[in-house]
Amino acid sequence: MGGVRELAASFVVPPAAGVAVRDRLKRLSERDVEVLRRVGDHLGALAGRDLRARCAAGPGHDAAGWAARKRAVTAASSSRWAGAITKASHDQWGLARRGQLALVRSLEAGIAVLAYRLALPLGARGAQGKPGGYRSRREWHAKSRRLEILKARLEQVRAAWQSGQVAVVRGGRRLLNTRHHLAAASLDEAAWRQRWRAGRRFLQADGESGKKFGNETIRVAPDGEVSVKLPAPLAHLANAPHGRYVLGARVAFAHRGEQWRDRVEAHRAVAYRIHEDTARGRWYLTASWTTPAPVVLPLAAVRAHGLVGVDMNADHLAAWRLDAHGNPLGAPRRFGYDLTGPAAHRDAQVRHALIRLLHWAKRHHLAVAVEDLDFTDSRSREKHGRKKRFRQLISGMPTGRLRARLVSMATTLGIALVAVDPAYTSKWGAQHWQKPLTNQKRKATRHEAAAVAIGRRALGHPIRRRTAPPPHDQSDRAGHRTVQAAPETPGREGHRPPIPGSRTGCGPPGHGANAVDQNTQDRSGCSAERDHEPWPQRQDSPPLSL
Repeated sequence: MGGVRELAASFVVPPAAGVAVRDRLKRLSERDVEVLRRVGDHLGALAGRDLRARCAAGPGHDAAGWAARKRAVTAASSSRWAGAITKASHDQWGLARRGQLALVRSLEAGIAVLAYRLALPLGARGAQGKPGGYRSRREWHAKSRRLEILKARLEQVRAAWQSGQVAVVRGGRRLLNTRHHLAAASLDEAAWRQRWRAGRRFLQADGESGKKFGNETIRVAPDGEVSVKLPAPLAHLANAPHGRYVLGARVAFAHRGEQWRDRVEAHRAVAYRIHEDTARGRWYLTASWTTPAPVVLPLAAVRAHGLVGVDMNADHLAAWRLDAHGNPLGAPRRFGYDLTGPAAHRDAQVRHALIRLLHWAKRHHLAVAVEDLDFTDSRSREKHGRKKRFRQLISGMPTGRLRARLVSMATTLGIALVAVDPAYTSKWGAQHWQKPLTNQKRKATRHEAAAVAIGRRALGHPIRRRTAPPPHDQSDRAGHRTVQAAPETPGREGHRPPIPGSRTGCGPPGHGANAVDQNTQDRSGCSAERDHEPWPQRQDSPPLSL
């Protein structure tokens, strides 16, 4: 394949299996807020002790240990609160373990790149996507020290991984570190402590099918009435029978409200979470439930009528519609978003761009092709060295947020997603499609050409264009000129191998520095011609003496 790595097969992305909606708890009284805070603080303390016990058990945790933890929590709350707390602790421990393993792999990748670059001579240039040597002796010395630091850190993380020890902060490590930088965060100690307490509260309950309104712990009636089952030590705060406290607020989910109402009226499981936004002084309730797994369409059915290729960038989505044969149709589309400002603004920008893209694809009844992006390894400074601006650009691309939002919103609209290998899409798209798609009225960008490349790969067509030899004359006897290799052509994504032998009108195979690249050009006698039927050679004119 001439240095081209093996490409992963395209696949249809599994649809989202869950739904979450949120509404604000308005018109809460002072007593309502006091009760919610006391219940959340009490259950949060129990959750902290249970998480400590779960982390101490490590990988050797079993069903007997889980039952013992649940009995310990039940004595100070209830069996249902204990079930929710122990499950949350187990999930949090599992998440910390997965993060620990990801850190091990990241450190191993960084050490491998540092060792490779340190072994190269100073000033050596990189080749075939690999970085070169360091520029100076001073930089080499600094990187050698960093290599030893990473090796020591890797040993510590590996030892913790093998022993099952994890570091978990209830309330968030970022908020914990903010305590030492209050001035930079524009907070005082009282405001920080209020956020810290709110982040460590526990007010969430899993749903139960067959129970009244789908949840016995946090119950929301179809008319929006919210009631909470109080723990045993706080039962004296109840204002309703059976140790329950009814809030004065009512909820009415504007999004998916009918689906939620159908579930609670049928007593199907719905999980709830109550939390306080201290910055705004508001309380919110989030409802979530699982949905039946939709039927995943086969890849051939998704490709039948073409699709929309989408290239994800730091500030916009570039999209182009393609037919089933991989030909671009119409004009490209650009869906921009602004990722500056607070998190709520960034999330709204991403959702707005995605919904415009999906509505456009929905109007044409087409699937959407995206790259299977994961920039975990590409963000390290060991890989890109001094390219700080490029690392910041990659880190600023919301790949995780876009991917999660896109899957959820596409599932809601019934749009299939196809994920493709991102290798060479930008490079080959610009090389083979940017110029042909540019005309006097429209200049195709590199990102729009990459969208075409992504769509062609999702359709099973090669990205790289190859032009057949010219016909015999100006007539159409030779048939339509092909501009691409057939899907069954071997090695269609790589360079054509040079074929020895005499050529008419060109030099020997492999001649010149750019001989490999010239094989993709529309030139007589190049190796691209050999994959087709042999063309009749030009007959010389007879001599005048005959």
